[in-house]
Amino acid sequence: MTLAGKEDADQTIVFVNGLGYDQSAWTEVAKAFQEEYRLVSLDHVGSVTSNFADFRSNRHHYINATGYAKDLVAICSALGVNGKTILVGHSIGAIVAMLASIQSPAQFSRLILVGASPRYLDHEGYSGGFCKSDIDAIYAAVNTDYQSWASVFAAAATGENNAEHAKQFAASLTRIPQDMMLTVLCSILQADHRLSLPKVSLPTLIVQSKQDNFVPLAVAEYLHARIPNSQLNVIDAAGHLPHITAPDILSDAIRRFIESP
Repeated sequence: MTLAGKEDADQTIVFVNGLGYDQSAWTEVAKAFQEEYRLVSLDHVGSVTSNFADFRSNRHHYINATGYAKDLVAICSALGVNGKTILVGHSIGAIVAMLASIQSPAQFSRLILVGASPRYLDHEGYSGGFCKSDIDAIYAAVNTDYQSWASVFAAAATGENNAEHAKQFAASLTRIPQDMMLTVLCSILQADHRLSLPKVSLPTLIVQSKQDNFVPLAVAEYLHARIPNSQLNVIDAAGHLPHITAPDILSDAIRRFIESP
């Protein structure tokens, strides 16, 4: 965990990373807020070498996003954050932030969901972007050739014309051991958090890239329709990682939301 920004700031921003990256994913976005806000970034258990053993010894705790959300609430409690704290989460980190806001709404003031999906698997009346055969193919690819899967996944996540970002993301993915990656993928791809959406009580910003190979626009619209007091901002960014590939655009969207009345 890292504390940065203005130490005595009235408001705190907590950044929650998604699959395959550590807290460094937020570096460029965080720079935009370091003069005015206290900043907290953290590494999920299982995302960096120093906590791999904790993940393996408590694997049952991380079989779904609820375990990560409990960790996030505990960390925020230990830091003594107050009701002026803003949660910013990406992908599964967005769902973790959302669940944490439901578990302990008094700790937080606003919620920002970047590239979030409550369910990836298609269902009757719901288009999550993946059918069962797609998900089975992901598991098979990770089992068969982890390095190749990571390269293909990273290229799809970062979008076109982002070869260097794709290379960096693939390296970050493969730092996580294969068996642990399979556990985390199962916790993401087999989850269904749709029933939690109406329970969100905070003002919420849903940020969606114009082109996202993993989260269709229909999913962002589904979130917006079911999360009370939410706004949807489709930003001019390609890929599932706008905090990496378009940090200035994402930072502007966040600032407009958190500084609005």
